[in-house]
Amino acid sequence: MNEKQIHKYVNRYLEATDCSIIEKSPAHFTVKLSPDADRELTNRPYYWSFVDRVGAEPETMTFLFVTDKPKYEAFTSQPEPRRQEHQQSSEEKLNAAGDAALARSFGFVNSTLAASARIPREDLYFGSRRLEQLFSAARAKGSFVYLFQEPDRRGHNPFTSTPYTAWLGVNMRVEFASDRKREELHSFGVSLVTGHCVDNFHERLLGMKLTPRLPANVHLAKNGITHNKALSIVEQTLERKLKGYDYSWAEGASARLQDELRRIESYYQPLLEHASEENKASAEEQFKQRQAEIRWQYEPRVTASAINCGIFHLEGID
Repeated sequence: MNEKQIHKYVNRYLEATDCSIIEKSPAHFTVKLSPDADRELTNRPYYWSFVDRVGAEPETMTFLFVTDKPKYEAFTSQPEPRRQEHQQSSEEKLNAAGDAALARSFGFVNSTLAASARIPREDLYFGSRRLEQLFSAARAKGSFVYLFQEPDRRGHNPFTSTPYTAWLGVNMRVEFASDRKREELHSFGVSLVTGHCVDNFHERLLGMKLTPRLPANVHLAKNGITHNKALSIVEQTLERKLKGYDYSWAEGASARLQDELRRIESYYQPLLEHASEENKASAEEQFKQRQAEIRWQYEPRVTASAINCGIFHLEGID
């Protein structure tokens, strides 16, 4: 990920978690975390257990997130008059609102507007600890969604109701592993009305506007199958697809496995033959452990796991 992609990702995370952005530029955010984001990112379990226990109003932390360090430091090193040119409009907004009503603003803002308390700085770059925290929090919260397609209002009759079909969408990761590893991602959608299963479902969703709220003048078609039945359809579809693959790689891995097992056997067999009674048990244990390690490393296997899923209500009856 480059700096622009990281900045866009962080912006989406802050908005999705209802954080209050105090300052914002193409290179940084100064943000007061929402309670949910504070719980996920600050590692303050004792503080939050106290808040939950006594019902106190939480005081969340404020951070400076720098998404483009060279650009941010180049700006902050500018003389004060040049910086004020960028700051004027944001300062007017913030001063008018008052410290208690600091909200979203754009451009660079003078750091003297902040309280005297020091704001912790975090440089966010691919591989940084804090960015990994954001990824983990997003994965945990985004593992399941419930969304509706926004209807096209052009030429829409406000007195008619549009039918929507519920789809179970599942993104699957398939891992082909031995001493070498390869992964594939598959996206399936199953109509909960008809049981029809389609591949590349994620690509279909990319062309739609989705919302967590039920649109007006929409009615939901009655489901014909359960969620469990839809999951079994996904599993059967993926299994049929995998059966058509070329598994010559597994044959090669099995051959390498047998070569490695013969190699370690040729090493340990003489040791076991000449080992004393007191050392023989230890040598046999080492031999078995080494065999297990070799099998785990070389034995071919295919595993499939769900990354995330959701219920998507889409226009039409499918």
